[in-house]
Amino acid sequence: MSTDLDQLWDPCATCVVRSHSDDKIGAKSHTELRVWYRSGRLFITIFLFTFVKDATPHPQCLDFQPPFKPPYHLEFCKDYEKFGCCDQTTDNIIAERYWDIMDFYEIPEYELCDGADEGSQLERSVGAANMLQTNSVKSLKIECSPYAAHLFDAEDPYTPVRLLPGLCSNYCLEFHRKCGSVVKHLTDDPGLRDTCEKDRSKFCHLLNLADQEYCYPNVLRNSLLNNNLGHVLADRKGCLQLCLMEVANGLRNPVLLLHASDDTQRMFVAEQVGFVWVYLVDGSRLEEPFLDLSGEVLTTPWSGDERGFLGMAFHPHYRDNGRFFVYYSVLAGQKVEKVRISELRVSMNDMNKADPMSERVIFEIEEPAANHNGGQLLFGLDGYLYIFTGDGGKAGDPFGKFGNAQNKSALLGKVLRIDVNGNSRDGKPYRIPQDNPFLIDAGVRPEVYAYGLRNPWRCSVDQGDPVSQHGRGRIFCGDVGQSRYEEIDIIERGGNYGWRAKEGFECFDVKLCHNSSLRDVLPIFAYDHHVGKSVTGGYVYRGCESPNLNGLYLFGDFMSGRLMALQEDRESGSWSERSVCMGNTTTCSFPGLINHHHKFIISFAEDQAGELYFLATSYSGSTSPFGTIYKFVDPSRRAPPGKCRVKALPVKVKGKRVPFVPVERTVFELNEKPTRPPFKKVKFTTKPPVTSLPTTTKASPAPLPRETDVRGTIPMEPTQQPIRHEKTLKAKSCPKSPNAKFHKKRVKLRKEKNRQKGRDCVKKTAPREGVNVNKVTLLEGFGVNNTLGGATTNEQDRRLEAKGMIRGKSSPKSPRDTTRARSWGRDRGRRRGGRM
Repeated sequence: MSTDLDQLWDPCATCVVRSHSDDKIGAKSHTELRVWYRSGRLFITIFLFTFVKDATPHPQCLDFQPPFKPPYHLEFCKDYEKFGCCDQTTDNIIAERYWDIMDFYEIPEYELCDGADEGSQLERSVGAANMLQTNSVKSLKIECSPYAAHLFDAEDPYTPVRLLPGLCSNYCLEFHRKCGSVVKHLTDDPGLRDTCEKDRSKFCHLLNLADQEYCYPNVLRNSLLNNNLGHVLADRKGCLQLCLMEVANGLRNPVLLLHASDDTQRMFVAEQVGFVWVYLVDGSRLEEPFLDLSGEVLTTPWSGDERGFLGMAFHPHYRDNGRFFVYYSVLAGQKVEKVRISELRVSMNDMNKADPMSERVIFEIEEPAANHNGGQLLFGLDGYLYIFTGDGGKAGDPFGKFGNAQNKSALLGKVLRIDVNGNSRDGKPYRIPQDNPFLIDAGVRPEVYAYGLRNPWRCSVDQGDPVSQHGRGRIFCGDVGQSRYEEIDIIERGGNYGWRAKEGFECFDVKLCHNSSLRDVLPIFAYDHHVGKSVTGGYVYRGCESPNLNGLYLFGDFMSGRLMALQEDRESGSWSERSVCMGNTTTCSFPGLINHHHKFIISFAEDQAGELYFLATSYSGSTSPFGTIYKFVDPSRRAPPGKCRVKALPVKVKGKRVPFVPVERTVFELNEKPTRPPFKKVKFTTKPPVTSLPTTTKASPAPLPRETDVRGTIPMEPTQQPIRHEKTLKAKSCPKSPNAKFHKKRVKLRKEKNRQKGRDCVKKTAPREGVNVNKVTLLEGFGVNNTLGGATTNEQDRRLEAKGMIRGKSSPKSPRDTTRARSWGRDRGRRRGGRM
């Protein structure tokens, strides 16, 4: 933190959240990032979600999101204009609140913060006014602190919402001594006012935080919390801690995710079996697939089978012409396996449906083996279609004298570039670009753009730096290795990437490796098989939501499940590795974030806004329904609010939608207990709760005990059962004798008999007019469990569980639950194959 923040160490600084009572002055514009102007007063609407670990940096704003760098200069909260929780709009609103408060103090009570006993009344008033002005400025600025959520204790669901910030004990005692009388103007809660006036120690106990690292002003002087603010958080080993957001699940080995660049923000997800699904901007999936080629695609459910639907690319002008291209495995004549590249068009009647009858085969390539099928299709910035093929399979590229990859007369092991906007003179449904490198070489296929690849799996185009456009148009590709190394390449025109002469940076075929005519292009990065055994190429991050990731090339390994990143040195052009790991439960303590993923990383993806995703599964079979799509999130910094807002064009949906239901457990769900001790509540003397049933006609709720903490005076948890009228209770009957009526003694006997037979007697109540007994309303959030269509207390849960009407933690599982568990646990012991 800058030295300017250290100057905020002042024993008379507090933080105003609720400025004054309504009978003195009306509020104008008040906010706390979760506080809105409502009828002349402030309403605090803060939902507690986050778990915090002591002494672990976890910057968080009051809107439960990471801090950001304001895009413009801040006039009021200048100390946080480099990094904090306020933009210019919020800064202006806080400044207006400050002047409202200063107008409120135009009374001769300024001596409350003076502390001087000598001098005239006017001098004391002027001095106290200046002190109050300084303190008000500092206190309101705390709302812009990168740790605002911690200061207001709004990050942990096990602690109450605060009306005042967390003050360290010694600081609070000094504040109360000098400025205690100002509290009555900061909140209209009688409990806090009364405590402040009567008991200074109890008042400071209420304002104290259980985590002393985050209380004010300790948070300003903690080097662990303030070092490297705004940068990607790294652990002790330098591993970048990122978090994830689940965006789709239940997919059968999803091999790619892409957008159509048509401004609808739709995402198209392809499964290996041949289905392509449409996902809308709200996360829902259309019930009918966009494309179904499952009848043509060649694949098997075997683990590690690399054949199937492998690639897809939309034409750069898809919005106007509706053309797209696919790459998949086929079986020709029941004997020969091939890969097919075809063109299709969108349906004229439905923008979310492809026309299967429009398929036009561009060309087919015979595959001598079942593996190394390549499969990437993409359009470069030049408008040409790039096709990435494998070397034909088996091991060591044994085809011919030099292998397919070094043979420029073969289409395998290559990067092909064609122009799909016209037909050639010899009748082919494509043309050869005039600047293809081997256009005039004899015996060389003119489609070849680069060669010497083994099995390129997932390549991408760099969209360039948003400001300088550095790197725009570069094509990155992950090339799966043989037995020692995996590599990342940048594809160049006419480049030879070495296979089978080289693997990574080392020789594979010694004779070819020492051939002076090899002139291979070295990879920008390679790693050995101690790290992983099957690289999955990724993307350079050029999105908006996570500015710290700009320029990082994110990729992974299919077999090891490891995520990695490369960072470029622009001066030298070299690339260095940056390890990527999942953030811990503190780092990822934000709504909707998770810090785990499936092991097998199949592919990476980029949406139209530049945000990055990856696709993974827990079992690598083509029909395995465990495929999940994750989105990368940087928990240490976000873009300013509103900067990344994208307006999506309307999508006309004719079929049904399947809403997205996340299945991965978030960080909040994984933590059953708070990560720090809950705030201790202070109880005041109250009347005992009423436990007897009322005899009047109208229901009269029992008075509840009340307690005071930092969020004010609130009702306590009720200890009595829900109140029902005696006249609403009817006779009891057994399930098998609904018409029988019993007296009280006979009911007891019948219950005992039914328990022996394994049956229950259920209370049947007839609600009186206007009352729904099945929805007995208790205080919201106080130990209420929704079961059997109504609300029951914890005591009722135990009784119902004993009767077998509901199943608790100790209740035996049903056969159906056991069967489901077995089905989900199948094939866990099998060996999973990779792209070898």
